[in-house]
Amino acid sequence: MNKPLGYTKGSPNQVCKLLKSLYGLKQASRQWYSKLSNALIESGFSQSKADYSLFTRDTNGIFVALLVYVDDILVASNDLTIVNDLKALMHSKFQIKDLGPLRYFLGIEIARSSKGIHFCQKKYTLDILADSGTLGSKHTKVPMEQNLKLTKSTGTPLSDPSVYRRLVGHLLYLTISRPDICFSVQTLSQYMANPTDTHLLTAHKVLKYLKGTPGQGLLLPRSSSFQLEAYCDSDWASCPDTRRSVSGYCIFLGSSMISWKSKKQSVVSRSSAEAEYRSMAAACSELTWLRFILSTLQVPHPQAAFLHCDNQATLHIIANPVFPERTKHIELDCHLIRDKIKEGSICTHYVPSSHQIADTMTKALSSTVLNTHLSKMGVVNLYAPSSGIGE
Repeated sequence: MNKPLGYTKGSPNQVCKLLKSLYGLKQASRQWYSKLSNALIESGFSQSKADYSLFTRDTNGIFVALLVYVDDILVASNDLTIVNDLKALMHSKFQIKDLGPLRYFLGIEIARSSKGIHFCQKKYTLDILADSGTLGSKHTKVPMEQNLKLTKSTGTPLSDPSVYRRLVGHLLYLTISRPDICFSVQTLSQYMANPTDTHLLTAHKVLKYLKGTPGQGLLLPRSSSFQLEAYCDSDWASCPDTRRSVSGYCIFLGSSMISWKSKKQSVVSRSSAEAEYRSMAAACSELTWLRFILSTLQVPHPQAAFLHCDNQATLHIIANPVFPERTKHIELDCHLIRDKIKEGSICTHYVPSSHQIADTMTKALSSTVLNTHLSKMGVVNLYAPSSGIGE
């Protein structure tokens, strides 16, 4: 490493030899993670191959799971004594601070009740509103107007695009607990390079929606099955600039929604069936990964996961591979759905468009339809007077 400013001893060509990684350097986090993971593995933990930040240990029916994010750690177990022993072990090797039961983690607020576990980002939402100066604005019922088509050339370019980029960056992290704004934020994030005043006004529309529901989040019910169930959808050629489609999916474990995504596809689809097929392939990949995670957490899932789609043509292509004229333009990696169906890990079902929950991830909806889908997802406002999520 280069000599610090003001140090004049030695020749000008000399450098300092780094004996220990310093906090703040690029390699510091890697060295810390290496030391922590080695300590956990020496203590009998196994590192998950599906998520390298997850460590588990199963000893005589006593299960411990440990999730690491840099120097913040979550611990879960079916034996409180083992948790206390683990804390003592960690304290003997590192300087740790025990924060007690999980209530606040990386901006996410966790609340427990007889109904289940509710997590939201109320404080983070209010901080975004305060930072953008919209705390006193009038709230709206939807995050984005229906049939709104944004393009790169819409509006006048901003003189200072960093304001827009900072705002959309904040909203991206908020989608961790707010699936209702996923599509809106996905759309806004496409114009980070050259944002315009129209894009900024649309982002402020999302802020006005958040103003009305700052404490809204997901409720994971206490009583639920362990059946994986996914809803996938696409909006064909919805991007005016690139004519690419938007994929979206929502995945449930029983009645708890545990994964969701809204993303513009990487290629142009020649038909709506192809766009739906790519959306199903993305949901299928996520289901496969979630099965690995459940296996690591000692939750077996031998039965097939349900995959719901509202496109009959796509379901026919999956069931009958003898459609060369319809599928020869589809990339081969999308056909993994057929392999998963053959091995019995995925089972496809048709769902009417009126009951397609994944519509929330692919298009802007009316307030009535949006609220109906959010209630099925388990999105509730803990701080609303009529929420009914108390003890």
